[in-house]
Amino acid sequence: MISYIRGELVSLEEDKVIVDVGGVGYGIFMPGQMMGLLPPVGHEVKLHTYLNVKEDALQLFGFLTRDALQVFRLLIGVSGIGPKGGQSILSVLPPDELRFAVMAGDVRAISAAPGIGKKTAEKLILELRDKLSIEDALEHAVSGGTESYGGQASAVSGVGSEAVQALVALGYGNTEALKAVKQVEITEDTDVETVLKLALKHMAF
Repeated sequence: MISYIRGELVSLEEDKVIVDVGGVGYGIFMPGQMMGLLPPVGHEVKLHTYLNVKEDALQLFGFLTRDALQVFRLLIGVSGIGPKGGQSILSVLPPDELRFAVMAGDVRAISAAPGIGKKTAEKLILELRDKLSIEDALEHAVSGGTESYGGQASAVSGVGSEAVQALVALGYGNTEALKAVKQVEITEDTDVETVLKLALKHMAF
């Protein structure tokens, strides 16, 4: 099992990158959206990886965070979605936006990924609704992608989730509402009304 690859970013191709590790160039498939976040060629990168074993090939899929890798693993656990399908979905929807699309039952957003039809998107939503949540997205934003301890992150994500739901009830789009709330600095003392006011300011621009 290859947990991660660390080395020099040598080149970017259409759907994969080449990373030099000790003189060996590894071809690693990546979602297009994440490739856009990589440092310039020649810099060091660390990619969390999944090794896909086929009869005629070994394929590495890479992600910038462990969270993205975890979501990818959940995606390929859905019947009908292979590694290429998971890569395609994450190229269109980053992990947090995918969480919101699943919770909102947004078939259209998920089926916008190349190779993912309406029926597959519906199956994905059904199977992952209990495994992905808005709270996870907000808690991940609060903790900065690191593991958090105690109840602070959970309390903050609860307030944020209520604010997102309130914005959606006001007629704002699901993804738009989530992005606005994620831009608000929320603490244990922040109430829903304050989050709403600040989020609406972000949505005004």
